[in-house]
Amino acid sequence: MKTPNLIHISLGSNIGNRLDFLQKAVDAIYNTLGDVVKISEVYQTPAWGFSSDDFYNACILVKTFYTSLEVLDQLLTIENSLGRDRGDKKGYKARTIDLDIIFSSEGIIKTEKLIVPHPRIQERIFVLAPLAEIAGEVVHPILGATIHNLLQNTSDRSKFNTLDVTICNPKEKYSFSSIQYITIEGNIGAGKTSLSKLIAQEFNAKLVLERFADNPFLPKFYEDMERYAFPLEMSFLADRYQRLQDDIAQFDLFKDFVISDYDVFKSLIFAQVTLQEEEYILYKKVFDIMYRDLPKPGLYVYLYQNTERLLQNIKKRGRDYEQKIPASYLDNINKGYLQFIKSQAQLRVKIIDISEKDFIANRSDYLWVLDQIIV
Repeated sequence: MKTPNLIHISLGSNIGNRLDFLQKAVDAIYNTLGDVVKISEVYQTPAWGFSSDDFYNACILVKTFYTSLEVLDQLLTIENSLGRDRGDKKGYKARTIDLDIIFSSEGIIKTEKLIVPHPRIQERIFVLAPLAEIAGEVVHPILGATIHNLLQNTSDRSKFNTLDVTICNPKEKYSFSSIQYITIEGNIGAGKTSLSKLIAQEFNAKLVLERFADNPFLPKFYEDMERYAFPLEMSFLADRYQRLQDDIAQFDLFKDFVISDYDVFKSLIFAQVTLQEEEYILYKKVFDIMYRDLPKPGLYVYLYQNTERLLQNIKKRGRDYEQKIPASYLDNINKGYLQFIKSQAQLRVKIIDISEKDFIANRSDYLWVLDQIIV
């Protein structure tokens, strides 16, 4: 998964329902660009450089997988959808919405379309005041001063005040923390780890990931399944049990909930497919003893993808030892999961078919999946 960019964006409006325009802009940014990490208070400031009604201004911090130039294109589209016309370049004028990139974790950018940091922010209190609230200690990469210092020393002495109104963060509608412990499950290549990571980052969750890469039997198993099935499944079971005991039972004051990309019951599902009958009987005895002691998820999410799509994903991620996995093996794993889910009447389960979705590449697909999880 790519490293996300952190981008500070300034928002302003001085036409019509100014707060509503700011809220619609933040909603659109969340829906198209990424996680809205921070939102400043709303500031009322005089029009800068021309005579007009006062502006409502704010700043937000966005975490996105888009580049700064791609973000700029999206912001211009959002402005246009909210009635902003940038076609007339003759001086300043009133506007429904104004969206500007102030800082980017990509650093200093100088192109014909975009300059970052935004030029002359040190002279504009309507940018500095809300920016100082959410990024006061950030150092301007060219001027070498913090935003707090720039605000204190700015030549712009315009009066401003904060308003008793707020811009709501769109992600607050997803009440993940009320569940406490969520398991994201799925077949090999379904995307359970990627989805778990995205949710953990955006919603402040403790992330518990399976350590399949550390298992020395895994490459050998895909070369000779019959020979290495039992030691593989036993080593996975021991590791899953130990991790869940340690990580889920241990409360984290700084996280809102726990999300894991596996449930220990997957051990039994895979064992049914890979083990001989005598091996499976022994394995299940050990499993039943361990399973009784483990915490159970408050929500079990199963990401279903058809076998053709799974094979495409496996090929794309390029792990050598996975390239020979037969389609029949994936079919049997899918069947095993669905049989397990049908047998667990006491478990809260959601099955989400993502065969036609790509929640890594498309923000709208990711939000669609969140909507299926939290209804």
